Amino acid sequence: MKTLTKLGAFALALVLVFGSAYVVGRIAGPPPSAAAPAPAAAAAPAEEGGPGGLRISHESMYLKVLTDNFPAGVPQTFAFQVLQHDGTPLVKYQPQHEKLMHLIVASRDLTQFQHIHPNLGPDGVWRVPLTIPVAGEYRVFADYKPLWGIHGETLGADVSVSGDYRPQPLPAVSATSVVDGYEVTLDGALKPGQDGKLTLSVKKDGKPVTDLEPYLGAYGHLVALRDGDLAYLHVHPDGTPGDGQTPSGPEIVFYANADSYGDYRMFLDFQHQGVVRTAAFTVRVEGPNPPPHGLSEEAFAAAKAKNEEAVRNGGHGTPAEGTSSEGKPHGHGG
Repeated sequence: MKTLTKLGAFALALVLVFGSAYVVGRIAGPPPSAAAPAPAAAAAPAEEGGPGGLRISHESMYLKVLTDNFPAGVPQTFAFQVLQHDGTPLVKYQPQHEKLMHLIVASRDLTQFQHIHPNLGPDGVWRVPLTIPVAGEYRVFADYKPLWGIHGETLGADVSVSGDYRPQPLPAVSATSVVDGYEVTLDGALKPGQDGKLTLSVKKDGKPVTDLEPYLGAYGHLVALRDGDLAYLHVHPDGTPGDGQTPSGPEIVFYANADSYGDYRMFLDFQHQGVVRTAAFTVRVEGPNPPPHGLSEEAFAAAKAKNEEAVRNGGHGTPAEGTSSEGKPHGHGG
């Protein structure tokens, strides 16, 4: 009987507590909400949204390098896997630019570059013969598209090449590159956050090359890497060989998007007379970066002005969305 009495008293206490909370809530109303943020731009497909190659894992896939020791100047087999979330290797891919896998190998100082195409074994391991002539720190990029995927993916991993390491400065900005007697010139400029047109013209012995050969489904393949972190930019060729509209030289047209200002190293692979050659350029992208969070230029400028005014008046600016007002202020510079 005493037990029942205690339970009844406990139940009554709960009713009083929740009833009081309900009454207080009805009187006070919901907590005031912050002003609604400006609508963000529609989400772009992942292959269009920012640079790739900065992550070793993305979308439940992980790039695992299997070659532990890589001495400079020694030919050997480079091996790696793309692992799924359950630890099993990804074995089904869609071809992109005529290949299932594009492997880019670049030194951190951007003076060394290779674009090669590994073979997939029945064990889910990608293998390719590789010689890296110069010691140093390198980044490898696996550029691929899963069979079930809706877009391509680029994962990156660091690789150390042992030997006498002497880092080199980034080559000077130049719109001309000479390789094996071919002169390639670059025309066009990129602005942060905008698609830009790049036209590369190929000459040999001072004469325009008009019989470029198809390579990876186009008359050229362009890779762009950002100096400092080796962000891998999205670059798309314009036109298709044999479509009756795209000339086989001397000009090759690409569209690229650099999401920030800074220096970039660009590598153009082109094929002529059965040989693939690589022309390299250093390009400087200038101008302000696009506003964060999909804001327009006007909305971002207004937010910065509001924050600056609040700080001048002794406040702390506008807290970042999703953070407590009790925490430290968080803002974005221009």
